[in-house]
Amino acid sequence: MKRIFLFIATNLAVMLVLSVTLRILGVDRFLTAQGLNLPMLLAFSAVVGFAGSLISLLMSKPMAKWSTGAQVIDPNAPRSQAEAWLVGTVYQLADRAGIGRPEVAIYEGAPNAFATGAFKNEALVAVSTGLLESMNEEEVTAVLGHEVAHVANGDMVTLALIQGVVNTFVVFLARVVGYVVDRTVLRNDRSENGGGTGIGYFVTVMVCEIVFGVAASVIVAWFSRQREFRADAGSAQLLGSNQPMIRALTRLGGLQAGELPKSFASSGIAGAGGLGALFASHPPIETRIAALQKMVA
Repeated sequence: MKRIFLFIATNLAVMLVLSVTLRILGVDRFLTAQGLNLPMLLAFSAVVGFAGSLISLLMSKPMAKWSTGAQVIDPNAPRSQAEAWLVGTVYQLADRAGIGRPEVAIYEGAPNAFATGAFKNEALVAVSTGLLESMNEEEVTAVLGHEVAHVANGDMVTLALIQGVVNTFVVFLARVVGYVVDRTVLRNDRSENGGGTGIGYFVTVMVCEIVFGVAASVIVAWFSRQREFRADAGSAQLLGSNQPMIRALTRLGGLQAGELPKSFASSGIAGAGGLGALFASHPPIETRIAALQKMVA
């Protein structure tokens, strides 16, 4: 229920912000009697395309805490030696990476970990109880190094911007194709009420947004997989050896990784793989290990 409420609230907030922004900018009237106003359509597409990804990025920390039930550890009053070790290890890695010390949290669940946040110096690193119970300290440290590397590389911001760009092109191209189909194929000419707004336009736009959206998800997934390779290498550099990360991935390969909410699943240490390799947010464990083995130990 918590996730459903959060999903509805987030989408309502996005819709409200979009409606107000589009009205203020005056870019919600790109269909004219003379045809498509392409500059206005591009502006409309950019607002729609970036709004959702940027709002999700800015809300990523509270969303992550709420949806996973992650409990942030008070660095001044850890409740156990394990919590003190976890906070101290993340802080050491953050100092080595040259970023601000992130919040550190633990959540109940199967083995996984994630990092999120809109800013490098105000991030969140969280690990599951399943991961802490399944790995030794060296392996957990390697996983934490992977997540800290995500933060240091600015991966959350990069992926949000990439998502915004592809969303912009999906919205833009879907409406261009919809207009062409409506005016040339269906020969709908409604100049008296502002141009191509027949049923063919709306149906074509919806179909194209689905088709182009699937193609866009392949692009975003490819970038996400590259981030994982970089974060694995970043962990090896922070620890001064590729062996801890290799051992952590080997251990992870024998476990059933826990699923994260889709809004930040790509930030986890492992992913479910999606419908196929093209849509997977994470490369196969064996491929990641092979890439690490090519590094100088």
